[in-house]
Amino acid sequence: MGKKELIVRLLKQTPQPEELIAMGAKMCYSSVNVDELREGIKKKDQSGFIENLAEMGHFSPFEHASFTFAAEGVSRSLLAQITRHRIASFSVQSQRYVSEHSQTNEDGVFDYIIPPRIKEMGEEYVEVFNEQMATIQKWYDFWLTKLENQGEKGHEDARFVLPNAAGTKIMVTMNVRELLHFFRLRCCNRAQWEIRELATEMLRLVKKEAPNIFKNAGPRCLTGPCPEGKMSCGKQAEVREKFSRL
Repeated sequence: MGKKELIVRLLKQTPQPEELIAMGAKMCYSSVNVDELREGIKKKDQSGFIENLAEMGHFSPFEHASFTFAAEGVSRSLLAQITRHRIASFSVQSQRYVSEHSQTNEDGVFDYIIPPRIKEMGEEYVEVFNEQMATIQKWYDFWLTKLENQGEKGHEDARFVLPNAAGTKIMVTMNVRELLHFFRLRCCNRAQWEIRELATEMLRLVKKEAPNIFKNAGPRCLTGPCPEGKMSCGKQAEVREKFSRL
């Protein structure tokens, strides 16, 4: 337990997502039966068709395919952000049923995430942060002891002293349309650092599995001008280089 780093895994995906998206789009305009349509799609490369769909903004067929991820080493602060993406399914490690008691933790402190700007200040300040987390652990243990006769209700009340830095594990499923939207917002340099790191790693994983679908996925400045106006990071060339190598 203690300091944690981000780990992201792609757990599951819709098989042949590009074929499925092409099938959904072509069914709208085809007079042939389903089996004939499916066979025709299998025999022909759909990469150009998928790209045209995205360029036209015809995104409803993209909702037929989905991807499921697991992430650990993420904070409760991130959880508050990612759950704003409501067209998704989430499962989260519970602070009510999973105790953060120091006796159950490997090094006596709950999992927590250290912000990179604190790390950049040097080991002296990292140690201050670590000591503060250890102090909060004592507060949490104090309330667990006082509420120990309450069972799980003691956990649900003791957790109120835990910080946004407290680590958690999540599983998230999004369809492709929502993923593309998620990447446009959260891969941007203007996004908060932790969710940007998560989104970028998720994009790296899905690009391997469905390169045609996610060819131009990422912040909006990859395919046009920065939408942030005066709030732009001013690093469009650098961002485009980064995501071309992802």
